[in-house]
Amino acid sequence: MTTTVATVEEGTDSPYALSHLDALESEAVHIFREVAGEFEKPVILFSGGKDSIVMLHLALKAFAPAPVPFALLHVDTGHNFPEVLDYRDRTVAEHGLRLHVASVQDYIDRGVLKERPDGTRNPLQTVPLTDTIREERFDAVFGGGRRDEEKARAKERVFSLRDEFSQWDPRRQRPELWNLYNGRHAPGEHVRVFPLSNWTELDVWQYIARENIELPEIYYAHEREVFKRSGMWLTAGEWGGPKDGETVEKRLVRYRTVGDMSCTGAVDSDADTIEKVITEIAASRLTERGATRADDKLSEAAMEDRKREGYF
Repeated sequence: MTTTVATVEEGTDSPYALSHLDALESEAVHIFREVAGEFEKPVILFSGGKDSIVMLHLALKAFAPAPVPFALLHVDTGHNFPEVLDYRDRTVAEHGLRLHVASVQDYIDRGVLKERPDGTRNPLQTVPLTDTIREERFDAVFGGGRRDEEKARAKERVFSLRDEFSQWDPRRQRPELWNLYNGRHAPGEHVRVFPLSNWTELDVWQYIARENIELPEIYYAHEREVFKRSGMWLTAGEWGGPKDGETVEKRLVRYRTVGDMSCTGAVDSDADTIEKVITEIAASRLTERGATRADDKLSEAAMEDRKREGYF
């Protein structure tokens, strides 16, 4: 008896071929399930930004119809956009999730941390983050970092080993051949996990469009009172802006990334729909962090220095 095996040539329109978004989704779902099988107490970093929103959406898919078996962790700088905090709380309530909040303000009030002269609190997130990981004994921490964001993040593996002080050493990065992930770690160590490593900003937005995922409204063009500092449009707030000589004006802007209000800039844009945002991103030659994050411009190695200290 002769057996005929059907083959599909690469590039043909096979009904079984995965789109690039399907492939990325499948990889991320596999990573979530792999972590659930290997680790005792994982947690998902969730800020209410687009990458963490997509990450949570993928986690919900990975374990449906069961609930997500991980808690969420947000490092709250105290200078977050109100729209984003509202979104965070609504999402937690909607899906019945557990949320841990590590407050930078609490550390300042206790004298553990001091305010920076520039008012930005993004660099102050490291201690609350690492303390919470240690106190709660989280052994795997999901983050929404992508390799296209910044050159230090391009060095990350999907599973990134951190030592007992939460520090990152690029020389300890492990090979990940054939999508095999090594989660082995010593007591006190933990692993940072990046399910969106192979995604780009455009992939994220195309996936948001395909899945009809709701985002905070500040990701779309809206009129906002802003002022210019160091070439970026910043939102006025109690963090220390604007200063003398900095004029507040109302402009049509949107945010490509969301973080501490003191260092996250808006961009001039009329992209008030997801289709317009995708067109805008496709034409951009700057990453969102390169265009709108002042804390990454402090030095050439700003992000890598912070990662070595325990930041994502």
